[in-house]
Amino acid sequence: MIHPHQVPWVRGHVKRGPRLGRISAWLGAALGVSAIVACDGETTVLGPTRFSEVGHIQVDVVSRLDDDRGALTETLRWVSDGTWGLVERVSYRGVQGSETVRRSHVNPGELVAEYASLVRQLNEATGLRLLDGAVSENLLPACDPAAGEFPTHVAFTMYDERRDETHRWVRCADGSLLDPENPITPGESGPDPEAARVITAAQLARFFTVGKRAESTYTSTIPYATLDQGGNSPALPTGSRLFASATGFAPPDFVEFWRDHAGPEARLPFVDWGTEFVLLAAVGPREEAGDFVQVKRVLGIGSFTRVEIVELVPGNFCSPAAKRTHPFHLIVVPAVPRPIEFTAPQVERIPCGA
Repeated sequence: MIHPHQVPWVRGHVKRGPRLGRISAWLGAALGVSAIVACDGETTVLGPTRFSEVGHIQVDVVSRLDDDRGALTETLRWVSDGTWGLVERVSYRGVQGSETVRRSHVNPGELVAEYASLVRQLNEATGLRLLDGAVSENLLPACDPAAGEFPTHVAFTMYDERRDETHRWVRCADGSLLDPENPITPGESGPDPEAARVITAAQLARFFTVGKRAESTYTSTIPYATLDQGGNSPALPTGSRLFASATGFAPPDFVEFWRDHAGPEARLPFVDWGTEFVLLAAVGPREEAGDFVQVKRVLGIGSFTRVEIVELVPGNFCSPAAKRTHPFHLIVVPAVPRPIEFTAPQVERIPCGA
């Protein structure tokens, strides 16, 4: 357990004078300390600052999905003022399918001490510190199982605002940042023994921000890519549907839908109809502008597939325009077991103007 740590400071006295501010700034730059000049001429000199004490740390985890054709990307940034944000993205064939953003809801001041404590450990603690030169920043592994490495790419970054300097370490692991069944662990990391420090740092950042029990929005999903998404489809879809081919060529029902949706002259999007399906998530007509449909997860469950849908609607105090729309999300996925079940949309309120 990491305990909060107060950065020590000492108080001194400096003669008043027109060059006081410049002298204090020079001393701070030269010695790596901070100086605060009071109105009465007294100067409070803070001790040498630890790297990233003022700045942020960031964790980037990219795990493979569906034999490398898909990926789950998790990016956690924690700022020294206590605020944090987490962005999750699922993609297929290098094209994003969905994105989810989470932010801290507690008072940021409650996390300032935890941030300072972790930074202290990363600067000083034996077996965890990253800045002692023992953990190379020049090692850039491919995280390729064929080369004997673990498949998940983990990067840990520390940025120091006062120095305007960044350090970044990249290592391999197994699992993902928020997977409850298969989280990244120092025991399954590489390619060098010091990878355990990087993975432990990532784990601690996750623990103090999103929490130990937090779970990825995309846990267990089959990867997918967005072909198109918007608040209104000219094809006027009344519900969700599957487009699949028995010949390896674009099926007639998809060709017809795409012409109604994108226009008769629009080119068909690339789909490998021999190995892929197209799924349309739609909720039918809506009477106010601002509704948005999002596929969250595509789950293979035994002999069938479940597609989870979220409908994003303006908040209770918004005043959306009265307008009939047909929100939709059109995605491509690797061929999945049929039948395919589209869930009833889970409604989520979004802030006005978002």
